[in-house]
Amino acid sequence: MSRPLLTRRTLLGAAALLPLAGCATEPAPPAAAPATPTEVHHERLVELERQFDARLGVYALATGTGVTIAHRADERFAFCSTFKGLAAAAVLHRNPLSHLDTVVSYTEADLLKSASITSRHVATGMTIRDLCDAAVRFSDGTAGNLLLRDLGGPAELTAYVRSLGDTVTRMDRIEPAITEATPGDPRDTTSPRALGTDYQRLVLGDALPADKRAFLRDLLERNATGAQRIRAGVPQDWTVADKTGTGDYGTLNDIGIVWPPASAPLVIALMSSKTTVDAPYDQALLAEAAAYVVDTLT
Repeated sequence: MSRPLLTRRTLLGAAALLPLAGCATEPAPPAAAPATPTEVHHERLVELERQFDARLGVYALATGTGVTIAHRADERFAFCSTFKGLAAAAVLHRNPLSHLDTVVSYTEADLLKSASITSRHVATGMTIRDLCDAAVRFSDGTAGNLLLRDLGGPAELTAYVRSLGDTVTRMDRIEPAITEATPGDPRDTTSPRALGTDYQRLVLGDALPADKRAFLRDLLERNATGAQRIRAGVPQDWTVADKTGTGDYGTLNDIGIVWPPASAPLVIALMSSKTTVDAPYDQALLAEAAAYVVDTLT
């Protein structure tokens, strides 16, 4: 199949129609963690790395059986705009549901290049509800920063994921600083296993009460930025709730929960990067990785 190669400039130019998230890049990876008894060597994922000249991290879990797929699952990758789902969850966790109706004011100075939604509402401000929608569904960078502001900053998001049991994910900066993409920089990074497990706890577990969990899941299901990633690799009749991230060094991520029609959901966390700052983007890498997960776990 053909795989169109995109530059970061091309993606940012299309942000008004289908915003993609910017992010920081990951440090040099540590050695991959040993496989557990339910994990095996996945030659297809190694082949995809060679085919796309990329580093690929995969963590997937069949929640009905407990079987996992892990490939570089404990290596650090830049999380990019996948943080925005976590930020929305943290805001939900720390406040009553009525907080969603709070209006947040901001100025032109707060707007980023990826402010496709927030740029329309400077005069009136936006509710927390609408900021969550803009950040999660459209990866609006200004909306993500305003959610972080509501929390009290990046350190508060790190504290929130620690409360979920995640000792890996760390957020140090806001956008656009997290788009610097400096190899070897541990700031604003996570691992596929850690981030996939966070989303599992938020969407499938009891980390949020039912009403708040339903609100977050709805946003993730209606995500507008992931058509060519996990969603392109699973059957069309499956339900997908996901959050994407995109950054320099060819960084492409997608973290999702997918529901087959007749079996328990799968957790799929896909993270990737390349070696040069202007490396082309190829979303087919994640689509094909997702297809492999589906073929292996179902």
